[in-house]
Amino acid sequence: MPTWKELKRFCEADGWELLRDTDHYYYQKRNYDGTKQFTKVSKGTGEIHKNLWNEILKKQLQVTKEYFNGKI
Repeated sequence: MPTWKELKRFCEADGWELLRDTDHYYYQKRNYDGTKQFTKVSKGTGEIHKNLWNEILKKQLQVTKEYFNGKI
């Protein structure tokens, strides 16, 4: 499973915009069709739990594991 630092690195490499830097990092990505995606990245250390990671990939990032791994 990826770490929170790897998720942050992915967002930066994939063109996500940092909206807020508080207790978490909040990112937004504007798509070509005008829609927006949002994700929240913990400032914690360690790996992201498997179930949470699968939800982040599917519902927030909307990318495959292969695409994610190619960006980090």
